[in-house]
Amino acid sequence: MKLYTIGFTKKSAAQFFGLLQQSGARRLADVRLNNVSQLAGFAKRDDLAYFLDRICGLEYVHLPQLAPTREMLDAYRKGHKDWATYAEQYRDLLAAREVAADPELPPLLDNACLLCSEARPDRCHRRLAAEYLAQQWGGGEIVHLQ
Repeated sequence: MKLYTIGFTKKSAAQFFGLLQQSGARRLADVRLNNVSQLAGFAKRDDLAYFLDRICGLEYVHLPQLAPTREMLDAYRKGHKDWATYAEQYRDLLAAREVAADPELPPLLDNACLLCSEARPDRCHRRLAAEYLAQQWGGGEIVHLQ
């Protein structure tokens, strides 16, 4: 299995869609909690699905089961918990949701790209999700598009 990740902030539309085109991914899996924010610009759900299809020939899917809860995200962003605590709670959430046991996810995510808003993967749940699933599914390659 090959799984890509990408964030849209601090990227122009040309950079974002160029990275996706060059990657060879088949679909983009949106793992954001809020995929309709006005602040998302070209990455707002309906616009993104249109651009992905027209520019890259990619399918768009939203996977809210891989998003953190609002409470977790708010506590981290407001500084009430550090990254290590957030990461541990997020992995526990994925385990509680039994996402790795969902038989539809492996074929859906094979050669897919996980999307969230963070510019870099080092402190982003898309990286944690990719690593968790790769571990649960017995390995695979993870490529962070930057």
